[in-house]
Amino acid sequence: MLAPVVGLVALGLAALVLLGLGVGKVGPLGVGVGAAAALLPVGPVVAAFLWIDRWEPEPAKLLWLAFAWGACGATICSLVINSTAEALGDLAFGHGGGNTVAATISAPIAEEAAKGIFLVGLLVWRRQEFDGLVDGIVYAGFVAIGFAFTENIEYFGLAFVKYGFGGATGGVIGAFVLRGVLAPFTHPLFTSMTGIGIGIAARTSSSRVRVLAPLIGYLCAVLLHSLWNSSATLGGADTFLIVYFLVILPILGAMASLVVWQRRREQRVVAAQLPGMAAAGWIADSEVSLLSSLTGRRGWRAAVRKRAGSHAAKAVHSYQTAATELAFLRDAVERGAAGADAEARQRNLLATMLNARRVAVNAPDALRATRHHLDRRQQ
Repeated sequence: MLAPVVGLVALGLAALVLLGLGVGKVGPLGVGVGAAAALLPVGPVVAAFLWIDRWEPEPAKLLWLAFAWGACGATICSLVINSTAEALGDLAFGHGGGNTVAATISAPIAEEAAKGIFLVGLLVWRRQEFDGLVDGIVYAGFVAIGFAFTENIEYFGLAFVKYGFGGATGGVIGAFVLRGVLAPFTHPLFTSMTGIGIGIAARTSSSRVRVLAPLIGYLCAVLLHSLWNSSATLGGADTFLIVYFLVILPILGAMASLVVWQRRREQRVVAAQLPGMAAAGWIADSEVSLLSSLTGRRGWRAAVRKRAGSHAAKAVHSYQTAATELAFLRDAVERGAAGADAEARQRNLLATMLNARRVAVNAPDALRATRHHLDRRQQ
C-alpha cells in the first residue's frame, strides 16, 4: 500500500516543479494561456483512444495514472536529460548546437524511454492488464497524451509571450494549428510503437520475443520521433511538410488500420470462447449472442438501464467486461501465453463475473429487461 502512495506523492511533486519552472519561464499568464490551449486537443485524442478500448475497457485509474505519468513523471525525467544534453552540446558545438543535439538525438531517446517505462512496469507488475496490441496502444496513447499536454503548455506559453495570440502562421493560434490540429496524434503515434512491442510481448510464449519485441518497438518510436524533430529542426518548411504528409500521415493511417483489425480479432476471440463458457455454466446460453458484439452489449445495457436503472446497467457493464477478460484469458491459456498465475486469475475473474451478474439479476426487472432485449433482437 505504501508504494502507490509514494508514487502519487512523487508525481505531485514533479507537477509542482514543472509548474514552478513554467511560471519562471513564461510567467503565470503564459502558463494559464498555454494550459488552456493545451487542454483543447486532449479531449478528442482521449476519446479516440477510449473508442479503441471499447471491447475490454482498461481500469480508469490505470489510464489516468498513465496520463499523470506522461504529464509529470516522464516529462520531468526527459527535461533533466534533455537539459544536460543541450548544455553538453553547446560546449561541444558552440551556442545553439546543444538545441540541435537535444531535439534530434537526446529528446527522442530520453522521451520515448521515459514514456515506455510505464508500459514496461505494467507488463511486469500488472501483466493481467495486457491482452494484446490494443492494450499496449491504449496505455501508450494515454502516457503520450499526458506528455504532449505538458509539452504543449510550454510551446503555447512561449508563443504567447513572444507573439501574443497571433494568427494562423504565428503566436498561440499558429502553434495550436500545428500542434493541436495538424499533429495532436504525433506523440501517441511514436509511443504506440513501444506499446505494440509490449502488446506482442504480452501475447507470446517465446522468451526471446518477449525481450526483443519491446526493444524493437522502442527503437521504432525513437527513429520516428527523431525523424519528426529533425524535419522541424534541421529542415525548412518544405522538409517538414514532406515528412508530415509522406511519412507521418501514412504511418498514422496504417496504425488506424491495425487498430481496426485488432478490434475485429478481439471480437472473434470473445465470440469463439463464449460457447465454451456457456457450456461450463458460467454464462446463460441466451447471453452468448448479446456478448458477441458491441451492438448487442450496448443494447443490453440500454434495456437494463431503462427498466431497472443505472445501478443494474453498471452491473451489467461490469459483467460484460469480466466475461471479456475471462474469454481473453481462456484464449491465452489455449495458446500457452497465460503465465503461471492463469488458474488464480481465472478464479478471480469468474468470481467477479458471477457476482456482477447476481447484482444485475437481483435488480428489479433487470433479468426481464435482458430477455426483452433478446426477444426484440430475434424478431
